[in-house]
Amino acid sequence: MTQFSDFLGAIAAIPAFENAFATIGAILAAMAALALVEAAIPLHSREGWNRFHLAPNLGLTFITFATNIVFNTALVLLLAWLQTIGFGILHQFPLPPLVTLVVVVLALDFSFYGAHVAMHEVPAFWRYHRVHHSDPAVDVTTTIRQHPGESVIRYAFLAVFAAALGVSPAAFAVYRVQSVLQGLFEHSNIRLPRWFDTMLSLVITSPNMHKVHHARDARYTDRNFGNITSLWDRLFLTFVSARVGEDVVCGLDGFDERGQQGFWGLLAMPYRRPRETLVDERS
Repeated sequence: MTQFSDFLGAIAAIPAFENAFATIGAILAAMAALALVEAAIPLHSREGWNRFHLAPNLGLTFITFATNIVFNTALVLLLAWLQTIGFGILHQFPLPPLVTLVVVVLALDFSFYGAHVAMHEVPAFWRYHRVHHSDPAVDVTTTIRQHPGESVIRYAFLAVFAAALGVSPAAFAVYRVQSVLQGLFEHSNIRLPRWFDTMLSLVITSPNMHKVHHARDARYTDRNFGNITSLWDRLFLTFVSARVGEDVVCGLDGFDERGQQGFWGLLAMPYRRPRETLVDERS
């Protein structure tokens, strides 16, 4: 009975659980702010695709918001319960609060890296992830252009890592906010001084560093997987210099028709083959 009371108390103390819609509003505000920066200092000039992809990208973004509310709620409830019973590595080896938070952010960022690599290496996963990769004009609206099937894959990895560590709901909330804000930044179509972008890529995933990952050139598609930090790409030898990202052409061969890039076409993409046979060996 005491554990159940502690569990209810833990739920009541979770800001992210109570403020999901406020968080969504903050994300949309951040997207709008970065869109203004993109208009002022674009890396690549806006073309027809930038106008066309806006509605489909925002459509998938709002679907992702809806699915993430469900998954975040379920995972937060799980973490709150695990916290009441003292389950997880961090409960067995307590650390100072700030150190614990750093460990949580790095560990969950590594789970993102692992999930991302898996979505490129496992054909069934890649079918869902290519919805994100097929955008011919990568900008801030591409960030949450994600098929619901990809959300399932990402949260499966995240849940395993978070539960094994015994991550607190509050630390999980910090990670999720940092992850999405970094995602918006790295996808944004903004021109930064080369030296500054390169300097950023020493620690975090900079915009040019992530543009390499979205290159249509297959040599670069399986590189620069990281989200928050560039550490994992450097450690596992998947890092390519951010300078390469300045001039890449984005998208996936075989998925450039307007019908495929529309809202319903993107939802159906995992279940269809590319128009150009065998251009994408993982499909």
